[in-house]
Amino acid sequence: MAFGPLVDGGWLAAHLGDVRVVDVRWYLDGRSGRAAYEGGHVPGAVWMDVDADLADPGSTTAGRHPLPAPERFGAALGRVGIAAGTPVVAYDDAGGSVAARLWWLLHVLGEPVAVLDGGLAAYPGELSTMVEAPAPVEREAVPWPAARFASADDVAATSAAVFDARTAERFAHGLDGVDPRPGHVPGARSAPWPDNLGADGRFRPADRLREHYAAATDGAIAYCGSGVTACHDLLAMTIAGFDDTALYPGSWSQWGADASRPAEV
Repeated sequence: MAFGPLVDGGWLAAHLGDVRVVDVRWYLDGRSGRAAYEGGHVPGAVWMDVDADLADPGSTTAGRHPLPAPERFGAALGRVGIAAGTPVVAYDDAGGSVAARLWWLLHVLGEPVAVLDGGLAAYPGELSTMVEAPAPVEREAVPWPAARFASADDVAATSAAVFDARTAERFAHGLDGVDPRPGHVPGARSAPWPDNLGADGRFRPADRLREHYAAATDGAIAYCGSGVTACHDLLAMTIAGFDDTALYPGSWSQWGADASRPAEV
């Protein structure tokens, strides 16, 4: 079965029995992703919480969405019935900007995973309101591959391209109440995640993305506000054929909160 890093709605509808579908809806404005899931989701989908399942507890020193401990991530996967080697399709209703976080965490572990291109709106069938409770499975904690993640010191010292997935406005000035201070990592390139999508809300063709991320030829690190939407840029770079990429999980919520770190505006 050809699989990933994207699948379209028609493919998913035809392969619901072959994959575990995960609803990863989450909202920066505080709305409940769980409530959205309960209101209607792809049949058979389970819900995973960005805050509790795909991140460790946030702090000013570690950022809002630190990388989850392998034990936390493994337990979360096991709880929703995702055994090692199970193909996973993640989706949201925000262009893949949240689903890409789950995609990245599984992708770097070598697990089969894809994002539903176009999100929930691209699914052609009827939605379900049944809250799924699959049988849990045993899942070992697997260490994160160090080469696919960067610390603040790594970012400060890198010669690779550094991409900021936040909006251009946040890249330049920050967002009150969300970003700890204005600006961005010195030398970083503005690469807002919505620019990875076409007018139809789906990812642009690989050749277009390859042009967009041409600076990634010699390696790249992506970050955003808290290490979630940065994964959308990493997904786009993977589609484009760039494999020497890494996530800075602390992102601006960590860097910007550290007064000793410089900032450009």
